[in-house]
Amino acid sequence: MEEETQSHKGRRFDVVAVSMLPDLSRSYVATLIQAGSITVSGRTEKLGYKLKVDDTVDINVDLKTLQTIPDIELPVIYEDDNVIVINKPAGIISHSRGRYWYEPSVASFVRQKTNQEGDRAGIVHRLDRVTSGVMICAKNQETMTMLQKQFADRKVQKVYSAVVFGHLKEPRAKIDMPIERNPKAPATFRVGTNGKPSVTFYEVIHNSEHYDLVELTPQTGRTHQLRVHLKQLGHPIIGDHLYDGKSYERLLLHAKELHIAIPEHGIKTFAVPNPPEFEEILLKDGGVIS
Repeated sequence: MEEETQSHKGRRFDVVAVSMLPDLSRSYVATLIQAGSITVSGRTEKLGYKLKVDDTVDINVDLKTLQTIPDIELPVIYEDDNVIVINKPAGIISHSRGRYWYEPSVASFVRQKTNQEGDRAGIVHRLDRVTSGVMICAKNQETMTMLQKQFADRKVQKVYSAVVFGHLKEPRAKIDMPIERNPKAPATFRVGTNGKPSVTFYEVIHNSEHYDLVELTPQTGRTHQLRVHLKQLGHPIIGDHLYDGKSYERLLLHAKELHIAIPEHGIKTFAVPNPPEFEEILLKDGGVIS
């Protein structure tokens, strides 16, 4: 496979390669480039190489022979015959996005432990790649149907922690702002009159000189809802590069609690503590965590 790059003059080599292979993850394309399986006019180049007018990007690998997804281990906080509940690390994607997506995910982890098949095996709900925290997965189809119905009927309570820049005007409040896709940046969302109803409750838990630690309870489950709502209030989450958050090593958004009914046990609460980065940034900024 080869693509002439006159229209890509000045663009990064890896960015163009990703656009040519939409079924592969960015990280896997980077691995192929570094292995010499994707080249520029027959020569190896660094990921950030800027393409010239006469350059071509060459795919020198048969997609049918690409490697299988490597096994991973994720922290399990609860498991029985029907469910697996994990503390998803930031950086792990919930499920693959295509046939040739060879990046480990929560779904591939579930497949390792069950007989389920498919790119979304066991995935009841999703957390953004950059978000950490509690995530429940189903080990069979009957459980999947039961859990998904609870999410659809809004019978599941989710509680998140986030560190935001600045200090929210009210110590606790309800955010009721509709959210729609941003046509100027389709990978993002925004508050807009044509959006779907979106409601979030928040409470400030701690603060430091420049930051607030907030607890967030969404009543709806829109994509990027918490990130969009906090940006709209003028207090984006730290590390949120999509929504103008202050640069940091990761997005400081964490799913800390999940209240849901599971087979044979009824309603259970699954909870995990905030990651250490939350405390570190507040303590460095003069805050106190009790």
